[in-house]
Amino acid sequence: MHVQTADNIVLAPRRPSRPLTDHQAGHTLFGSAELLGTPMSFARDAEIYGENEPSDYVYMILSGTVRVYKILQDGRRQIEGFYHAGDVFGLEFGADHASSAEAVTQTSVIVVRRSSVLAAAAHNRNVADKLWSLTGRELEHARGHAMLLVKTAQERVASFLIAMANRLAGNVVELPMSRQDIADYLGLTIETVSRTLTQFQQNSAIELPSSRRMILRNRQALASMNA
Repeated sequence: MHVQTADNIVLAPRRPSRPLTDHQAGHTLFGSAELLGTPMSFARDAEIYGENEPSDYVYMILSGTVRVYKILQDGRRQIEGFYHAGDVFGLEFGADHASSAEAVTQTSVIVVRRSSVLAAAAHNRNVADKLWSLTGRELEHARGHAMLLVKTAQERVASFLIAMANRLAGNVVELPMSRQDIADYLGLTIETVSRTLTQFQQNSAIELPSSRRMILRNRQALASMNA
């Protein structure tokens, strides 16, 4: 369902599941005043955009977590990446989205037209630099993920835990995603992920007070598994 903005621009992204508060308004993409975003909010597991839909918009997360994924020919889901507050996603090289995006948790974003981003980059050096940096990070992540998928199960899980701890800045991490999400990102079964986490806990590398709460007890041990 389309969303009508104050300047009569029709937005194609899904209707927000609930309105945003005043403090979430007024956000811009790349810190550029000409890229003032339209705020939207999505409930947990709500689709933000689908594979092969027109990639007319770019998204920046204000709060929450988003997963970007593809459904493979055999029906399996391959998660390509997770995006958190402050991250930009949805920028494609082609005219259509190559993957789908869903909210992992209750998520708030701002939405900016892709054409506006490209137009701003053409005359604003700061926007162009940030766009170039974003593209580089996406390529780097894609290469890193491809390399991750050829590692052993222990190496994959250890790498993921370290990355999440670094991303969320601390040894105590509340994982926003489920173990099925983790499995689909790492190319493993949920049973393998759960068994590996249990092994790490038995080896005192981590502590798991709950299925989503993780405490890193021995980063060096995890790092050695990912060497």
